[in-house]
Amino acid sequence: MRQRHAMRRRAPAVRPSWPGLVLGLLGVCTALPASAWSLAVAAASSRVFLHVGTGSANANNGTIDQVTANLTPAELLARNPKVMTNSGLQSNSLSGDNYATCPTPSTQVLIGASYRRNGNSQGQAVLNVSAPASLVSAAGDTIPINEISWTVSAPGSSVPGIIPAGTFSGGQQRLASVPPNTFIENCHTFRYANSAIRAAGTYTGVVTYTLSTP
Repeated sequence: MRQRHAMRRRAPAVRPSWPGLVLGLLGVCTALPASAWSLAVAAASSRVFLHVGTGSANANNGTIDQVTANLTPAELLARNPKVMTNSGLQSNSLSGDNYATCPTPSTQVLIGASYRRNGNSQGQAVLNVSAPASLVSAAGDTIPINEISWTVSAPGSSVPGIIPAGTFSGGQQRLASVPPNTFIENCHTFRYANSAIRAAGTYTGVVTYTLSTP
């Protein structure tokens, strides 16, 4: 049986006179045979819950949030990393306490996952992310996906790396394990490395976060 929680949003317009990047964030829960938080939740029949950016606590959400970088010629020449902006405005936790986990949602993406299970099973759910090898423009130009990384922030929490910082590598990457009857959450800020001058255009791609149970 599969349970899905997907986020979709139309990509915003970007200026065509210099490179722009648009990265869609998609979350999918599969059940197989905050600041960062790790919270105990009540046992129940097997259930997984995942939100990436804009989400809903008790229903599937059809939004794909976009993280975007629009670079000026001066920024391209400076070769400095560029913080990407977020189209979503989800700042409060979906864990039930409505805590303002991400105080600046314009540049922070709220990501959280939980796993509920009855009984004494010690199996853990696994949070993965899958990314394409490159972002691609309409002209067929590419930017390697490893030009995009993320940091995590967790003000007021002793576990900032519960979903750790990292860099997309193309293909599937394991991000975190979620023990039974636990909710984990924190904020991710995405950055474009801007390590080389690229052809003008809008470069797009979609990454998919997946939460799977044993």
